[in-house]
Amino acid sequence: MGDNFITKPSCAAFSAIALLLSCLPLGIPNAAHALDGRGTDGMLRILYWQAPSTLNPYLSGGVKDIEAASLVLEPLARLSPDGDMIPWLAREIPTLENGGVAPDLRSIRWQLKPGLTWSDGSAVTSADIAFTHRYCTAPGAGCAQADKFRDVARVETPDKLTAVLHFDEPKPFPYGPFVGPQTPLLQAAQFADCLGPRAPGCTDANFAPIGTGPFKVVEFRSGDAAVFEANAAYRVPKQPAFGQVLLKGGGDAMSAGRAVLETGEFDYAWNLQLGPEVLAAMVARGKGQIVSSFSTLVERIAFNFSVPDDATQPHPALSDIAVRRALAMALDRRTMIEIGYGAAGRVSCNIVPAPPAYASSANDGCAAQDLDGARDLLSQAGWVDTDGDGVREREGTELRFVFQTSANTVRQNFQALAKEWWRQIGVAAELRAIDASVFFSGDPSSPDTLEKFGADIEMYAGASDGPDPEAYLAGWACDAAPGTENGWQGRNVGNWCDPEYDALLGALSSTAGLAERAALSRTLNDMLVQQHVAVPLVDRGRVSAHSNSLGGIRINAWDSELWNIADWYRLPG
Repeated sequence: MGDNFITKPSCAAFSAIALLLSCLPLGIPNAAHALDGRGTDGMLRILYWQAPSTLNPYLSGGVKDIEAASLVLEPLARLSPDGDMIPWLAREIPTLENGGVAPDLRSIRWQLKPGLTWSDGSAVTSADIAFTHRYCTAPGAGCAQADKFRDVARVETPDKLTAVLHFDEPKPFPYGPFVGPQTPLLQAAQFADCLGPRAPGCTDANFAPIGTGPFKVVEFRSGDAAVFEANAAYRVPKQPAFGQVLLKGGGDAMSAGRAVLETGEFDYAWNLQLGPEVLAAMVARGKGQIVSSFSTLVERIAFNFSVPDDATQPHPALSDIAVRRALAMALDRRTMIEIGYGAAGRVSCNIVPAPPAYASSANDGCAAQDLDGARDLLSQAGWVDTDGDGVREREGTELRFVFQTSANTVRQNFQALAKEWWRQIGVAAELRAIDASVFFSGDPSSPDTLEKFGADIEMYAGASDGPDPEAYLAGWACDAAPGTENGWQGRNVGNWCDPEYDALLGALSSTAGLAERAALSRTLNDMLVQQHVAVPLVDRGRVSAHSNSLGGIRINAWDSELWNIADWYRLPG
């Protein structure tokens, strides 16, 4: 049992509101909702070991804050567990085919479902959509989601259910605003006096927003806990099943896992960043189970196409695709996952592993380690061990590499495995572990950052921000290489450049059809993978836990993890 949780609640463990609600009997519905079938399953206890600090996602980009707010605030469209857009407050997803996206790609028309109401009973209208845009783009607002509204020039409201977003320039993928939990609708009436610099000071609105979601706020204590109750005005009959929700913050991943899987004090624990053996031991107690969800976060190995510290000189060994391919063939991804991630990882043969429409099948089979094939490939390319020291060479260049990554137990284990497998094919690796705060700092004065790439090989993880990977794939464009001219902030860390890739990227930026965009994205992914610019290793997922008494959960790494909390219910017994 962790220090932060004890069998009976106490003031040391919980805030006053958490202590109060922990004494309420489970399974007794709130009388206000019992008549319409809501709240029949009593209280739901959720533990986010990183406590939310606000319930306004426009004032914080933190996952903990966005997900806590998602019980109350909703967008026009959400992303499914597969990364597909699904209409939520909107009637349908606007597209070119249904006329919702203009032929010139300069506007998108959203239509609200009829009859929507806020939890205070007032009607949801297109004016709320227009206001939310105004709220985030107001001068001095410091909106955490400002990038989502980039290029939105104005919002037109031709009627109470229709909002047209007009863009400054053609937007082949116009689904930035109001898609996903980062950009939900705000009630114009509640936030009218909270524009610009006044936004952070509107504590009452930020801590208790009026929403359209299945719950409404009862009380919120920043950095501690939130209490919600079922929204009597929620549009789906008999939902939510739970009458109250306690969302508690604090502790750490270990204590959170124990609170659900060992002691049963909580029903749901978020983001359990623990080793597979630790989680397995907890699950063995029989009180709960772990659930995983995946999006596009891929652990990968990158090769330096230049001499470290001299981007003008091609790398004498890694410029040879045979070397890069052999290094990839020698890896056993299944063993890596078993040791490092367990249920939180799965083999990835793509840099863009999802959504399904974007996932290429052209690289299937990468999970199979092939040491003999790697050795044959190097020999055929002229890399042989002529002096018997175990390291292959060609024309005076030996296959000796410096392999760096951040200081992290899992990554050091991966380094050790790779070093041994590479030794077996005649390649020597010197391992380097850099403090994560330095490696990922982006500090242009430091020689040890991911972008400076002062080694031959490095390992890190990256992901697409949302299901459309255009911006992500642009990270491998020729002009995206880090250097003095861009303050060492480029994402093309290996200094790879292919004009054909850039041309296809340009085609993607002007293509509007979703199927066509997916096809171009798969081609770009295949170029990166098949040229071994980067070697995808593990599709990394999010892992949480829930009690065996909960049903209806569909964990989602694309949207809020609590995206379908209205569907959750207590299993009998």
